[in-house]
Amino acid sequence: MMDWTDRHCRFFLRQLSRHALLYTEMVTTGALLHGDSARFLRHSAAEYPLALQLGGSVPAELAACAKLAEAAGYDEVNLNVGCPSDRVQNNMIGACLMAHPALVADCVKAMRDAVSIAVTVKHRIGIDGRDSYAELCDFIGQVRDAGCQSFTVHARIAILSGLSPKENREVPPLRYDLAALVKRDFPALEIILNGGIKTLEECQTHLQTFDGVMLGREAYHNPYLLAQVDRQLFGSTAPALGRFEAMQSMRGYIAEHLAEGGSMHHITRHMLGLAQGFNGARRFRQLLSVDIHKTAEPLALFDQAAQLLQGR
Repeated sequence: MMDWTDRHCRFFLRQLSRHALLYTEMVTTGALLHGDSARFLRHSAAEYPLALQLGGSVPAELAACAKLAEAAGYDEVNLNVGCPSDRVQNNMIGACLMAHPALVADCVKAMRDAVSIAVTVKHRIGIDGRDSYAELCDFIGQVRDAGCQSFTVHARIAILSGLSPKENREVPPLRYDLAALVKRDFPALEIILNGGIKTLEECQTHLQTFDGVMLGREAYHNPYLLAQVDRQLFGSTAPALGRFEAMQSMRGYIAEHLAEGGSMHHITRHMLGLAQGFNGARRFRQLLSVDIHKTAEPLALFDQAAQLLQGR
């Protein structure tokens, strides 16, 4: 979700669900320790509950970044052991770490020793050359023994040689059955299922087996899905926001961003899926992704787009 779930995206998604745990895009240890850490850590208190996802493989560096996350107010630090891109592989980040469970365990222990907030791991069910269930259990067992109690399982292997990141989300088959075996064999651990989940009905089915579900790209491309999460999955009795109300809830935030010298596109690019499935969706997207670059009155254009969702 790099370049997607930035602070503007998360603020928008929080308008739709008050209870879902939100994750940042993956931030590398190098970016935090040697770059503009304030920019990467910046968030609004309105985004809580919120987890910072880290990419890295040097225990001391991850521990230092976990301390930064805790000091900044994040609720959780999540180590990415699932990203299959060549760029991160070359820096020993992401799914390639599944071949090195002892190193991941060392990373988790270093972070656990450094902070009091939760330290969790997101991983695949395997990688090419290390894709047996026994190897998956070995990985989870070693990381558990280092102190990790929560694992988010993307129920596909990652093929690190020959497939693009996009293909790695589509080509290897989903194996929910293997993820279910993990929950059976590690009943004391929190096991959260990820991968290919598109509806709240599917979420409810999976929650009969797993402790949680994670929605990624579906929640981004079809964000209004989250509007029913609190009622259907968390038992909330509060009414869900309508699509038009969700637009209106963002207007003040956008006005503040514009006053700071920002571009409305920084925010509205994350809102294009709000009209998905409705007549006028194409015009809605055009206003907020094309016409937005031509107008001298961005809030007036925003209001025009919002009117397309009136009553919805």
